[in-house]
Amino acid sequence: MIVGYEQSSAARGGIDSLLLAARKGDGWVSVGSVGTGFKTADAEYLRKTLDKLKTKKPVVPLKGKNYVFALPTLIAEIEFRGWTDDGNLRHASYKGLREVQDNAAVFDMDTLAGK
Repeated sequence: MIVGYEQSSAARGGIDSLLLAARKGDGWVSVGSVGTGFKTADAEYLRKTLDKLKTKKPVVPLKGKNYVFALPTLIAEIEFRGWTDDGNLRHASYKGLREVQDNAAVFDMDTLAGK
């Protein structure tokens, strides 16, 4: 789930990276960010769309001076190599938005933990 982005004045479309979260219990947990895999047109679309979903309070505890937080509405397809010890995606790459934005398809960290 995309929960915001890190702004950039130099990167394509003004997005340096997308902030990501997964379900955990009844809430959300940060799983890191992704800064590769999207083209300029993707970044421009994502920024415009995420700006419409802006919120002042992040859904996961994140602090960054260039962060723009968004409501958890957009589901991204992310390819990654594995998980870090602290629960972040390793070597993540953006592949696009899910064609069907279905909350049932959002990754649940409880599944990873074997619950």
